[in-house]
Amino acid sequence: MMTMTTTRTRTTTITMTMMMMMMTLMMMITTMTTITMLLVIVTIMLLLLLMTMLLLMMRWRQRSRTRTRTRATTTTTTTTTTTTTTTMMMMMMMMMTMMMTMMMMMIDDDDDDDDDDDDDDDDDDDDDDDNDDDDDNDKMMIMLMMMIMITLITMMWMKITIL
Repeated sequence: MMTMTTTRTRTTTITMTMMMMMMTLMMMITTMTTITMLLVIVTIMLLLLLMTMLLLMMRWRQRSRTRTRTRATTTTTTTTTTTTTTTMMMMMMMMMTMMMTMMMMMIDDDDDDDDDDDDDDDDDDDDDDDNDDDDDNDKMMIMLMMMIMITLITMMWMKITIL
């Protein structure tokens, strides 16, 4: 029984670190260019893949150790793990939606400022504003990609923990 608790605490700490990483990345996105953002996203995805591989290894070892257990104990442990993973999923999705709304608000504010500037400036500055809009669109696209990737990773985590 001790092995189960240790692995569960490990998984929770890994998920917490993932959430913290995501928070910092969301904060960084506002002040980054698209190329650096893509690089950061790629590195984080690689890290997450490594973590999932480690988790899989841990689970596989644990399963090989606990094959002699009775069926009743295994069913209880699986139910507890599923409940914890579902709560983690809910928390992560809540955080993501909050961050998305914050990003949307920030982008809207920027657009409003640009509109105010358009009234005072000449036509030459309109091109720059268009470029800013394109950057914002790129950022939103990257945010959406990240959302999809995070949901996929959380689904993988669900599957791993259910195993």
